[in-house]
Amino acid sequence: MSATESATAIQRNQVDLLDFIDWSGVECLNQNSNHSLANALKQGYREDEGLNLESDADEQLLIYIPFTQVIKLHSIVIRGSEEEGPKTVKLFSNKEHMGFSNVNDFPPSDTAVLSPDNLKGKPVVLKYVKFQNVRSLTIFIEDNQSGSEITKVQKIALYGSTVETTDMKGLKKIEEH
Repeated sequence: MSATESATAIQRNQVDLLDFIDWSGVECLNQNSNHSLANALKQGYREDEGLNLESDADEQLLIYIPFTQVIKLHSIVIRGSEEEGPKTVKLFSNKEHMGFSNVNDFPPSDTAVLSPDNLKGKPVVLKYVKFQNVRSLTIFIEDNQSGSEITKVQKIALYGSTVETTDMKGLKKIEEH
């Protein structure tokens, strides 16, 4: 991917899906209660480099994000430090009630190994066909860059579109006979 392609990886019709998150259902397993998911996901908090989501007992984090309407997920930004930032990230579309005990029982919809560029904010473009009718997203952060016990995530941003924003004019009308 060239430098110009990466700069435009988030296409014009893709929006930050923050407004479509169902906050009442958001969960994060193994988060440090003093450094919770809100620090990385909520507007205002995620722009503050002094705030992080941190893992607690070990390096793994399991994040569940439901949406208020069906979305198409195009790309994800996960920012973190070079040492304690996430490395292997598995994404699951529409898988509810996952825990650390069963997360490996399901094939992920996509897996990303984050590069230093990704950790600085370069979007990870997903297998778009796997994320067409997303009602919820589960993010499994399996490990971090250095193999340390604590993973720190500075920002998580999801980019895509709502299914309702499909261009209806572009679809052909089916005539009744």
